Amino acid sequence: MSLHPLPVQTRTEVIRKPKLEVYVPQVIEAGSAEATKRINRTLHQHAVELIRKTGYGEADQTEVTGNYEIKLNERGLISVLLIVYGYTQGAAHGMTYQEGLTFDTNTGQLITLKDLFKPGAPYVDVLSKQVASQIKERDIPVLEPFSKISPDQPFFLTDKALVLFFNLYDLVPYAYGFPYFPISIYSLESISKENGPLGTLWY
Repeated sequence: MSLHPLPVQTRTEVIRKPKLEVYVPQVIEAGSAEATKRINRTLHQHAVELIRKTGYGEADQTEVTGNYEIKLNERGLISVLLIVYGYTQGAAHGMTYQEGLTFDTNTGQLITLKDLFKPGAPYVDVLSKQVASQIKERDIPVLEPFSKISPDQPFFLTDKALVLFFNLYDLVPYAYGFPYFPISIYSLESISKENGPLGTLWY
């Protein structure tokens, strides 16, 4: 029986300024000091980018809050959803921005959607068919007919699923929120990269 790596410990960093309070995860002792530094730097940078999207600093009346969810933390992988909300006084409503970030905790490498699949695999087509099927089954009110996902579609991992999502207004009306499309890792076996992230979650 093989022993899988333990989850990495995490702590919470707070980015705090006037009218801004955003919580960001930071890992403690990943695979190496360098891996730890890479992961933490990337998490912080992407949180700052999400804050920038809210227009914070451009309008005095913009208030920003943010938090995160750890979706997966096992077997040498950590997958995080960063969530930042900005509201400018007088606006009809605030805007929420999300980003999924998945890392190899041994190396600190940020894993892209393409990294999950064999080189040259038609992953965009395979995943798009599954998304289209879920849109139909769940009767999701799309703004315009869905054709396919982007090659770098936002995602996060759970222990047995690849979860694709779309940002506000990308697919559905604002009131519908963020649409999530969980896809079983078992349905992707034929195109998953050998010894890749999805394979480590198989059993």
